[in-house]
Amino acid sequence: MTKTNNIELPNNSKLPAFVQAIQWIIAPMSMMERCAKRYGDIFTLRVSPKRTPIVFISNPQALQEILTSDSNKSFSAPGETNVIFATLLGEYSLMSLGGVQHQRQRQLLTPPFHGERMLSYTKVINDLTQEVMEGLEVGKPFSVRDVTQAITLRTIVKAVFGFDEGSQAQGLEVFVNAITNQLTSPAGVAMLYFPSLRKDWGALSPWGKYLQCRHETDKQLYEQIKQRREQADSSKTDILSLLISARDEAGELMTDKELRDELMALLIAGQETTATALAWALYWIHKLPEVREKLLIEIAQLNGANADVSTLTKLPYLNAVCCETLRIYPVGMLTFPRRVEKPVKLCGWNLEPGTLLYGSIYLTHQREDLYPEPKKFKPERFLERQFSPYEFLPFGGGVRRCIGAAFALLEMKVALVKILSEYSLLLVGSSNNEVKPKRRGLVTAPASPINMVITGKRVNSNIGLNQKGSSILA
Repeated sequence: MTKTNNIELPNNSKLPAFVQAIQWIIAPMSMMERCAKRYGDIFTLRVSPKRTPIVFISNPQALQEILTSDSNKSFSAPGETNVIFATLLGEYSLMSLGGVQHQRQRQLLTPPFHGERMLSYTKVINDLTQEVMEGLEVGKPFSVRDVTQAITLRTIVKAVFGFDEGSQAQGLEVFVNAITNQLTSPAGVAMLYFPSLRKDWGALSPWGKYLQCRHETDKQLYEQIKQRREQADSSKTDILSLLISARDEAGELMTDKELRDELMALLIAGQETTATALAWALYWIHKLPEVREKLLIEIAQLNGANADVSTLTKLPYLNAVCCETLRIYPVGMLTFPRRVEKPVKLCGWNLEPGTLLYGSIYLTHQREDLYPEPKKFKPERFLERQFSPYEFLPFGGGVRRCIGAAFALLEMKVALVKILSEYSLLLVGSSNNEVKPKRRGLVTAPASPINMVITGKRVNSNIGLNQKGSSILA
């Protein structure tokens, strides 16, 4: 145990803080696994931009206490500790706020992602998946990650702005892609973790290039906000229109800056994470023939049936495949941080107020006692038992659980059914070997390209969506 600012911390890594930060940037998952092997369910690292000691926890009982105590004040979910997200998305995004401000923004953002309104996006997902897939040539290899990112980016642009195909949509897609790609390399992550690297030496420098892309994106976002405010239309159901008209409990509207930051969060985080999860799902489905066959049999049962969207989203094996995809290599490695507000005992250690905690989603999902043979992709485990929200938590938990979780799962399932029901795919080249995860920006992604090829189109497939999006049968 070590002491920092009079707060005792458990199982502190002996490596210099700078070395820890470098390891965290380059290989966070292997770093966590080494620490878990040495220390168990709780350990301390200094990997934040300010090298603040942070306690990592992967024990489900401790996670339950942490994530359900947001309301009783034993722990808080401070926004000021999420400085990296503030740098990337803005200080008024949901990820960067805490306390009353966070609660207000969450209430304003919740309606578009729940209930019938969310299901209305199903046709958008279906049609854009078809549009992207039709742009591929039979027999010509393609990058799965490029395809899934095109699907999720076009989907979020359409859902957020209501844009149809056109220059506005394409312009946003170009700049959002540029921002995302610049900050996903180790060098890009280093700029987020080391403020001293953020030097604007013009458009040719990494940070200068990022700022230029952000400026162009901001210009488009503020133009859209201005237009929507001036041309209010209550019939519009896109997310931006809904947010512009939303009022908090005091009757106040969101400011332009608040809207801008929330739009950035939706555009960047909302498409990047789902694109990665969808790419992993396609990889595992085609890596393991038995998984693919079971899934195709289940999907084929939809043909000719009187099925609706709720039937699709509740297909048991499809759901199990999506859950196992999110378990084995979760896109988000950690929960958002919590701060101890009252003395508490976790995993046998006494923690004092002020201690910062991260729940390790990755390590929890790799626990042998929960998931035997955790490195194997086994969807059946989600058919054999139901895991608690503290054993399986790909979207985090508590007051900071991902607000777009239901949308992401819907997008995964609709896109997978569309692709699998209409196209025969095959992994090619090195993608037939085992693909490992790596850091991609602030999340994870495949460490090497996943390449596939369309070998043919399936005939007599009538899975689709009607004009109202209420049926999955064309």
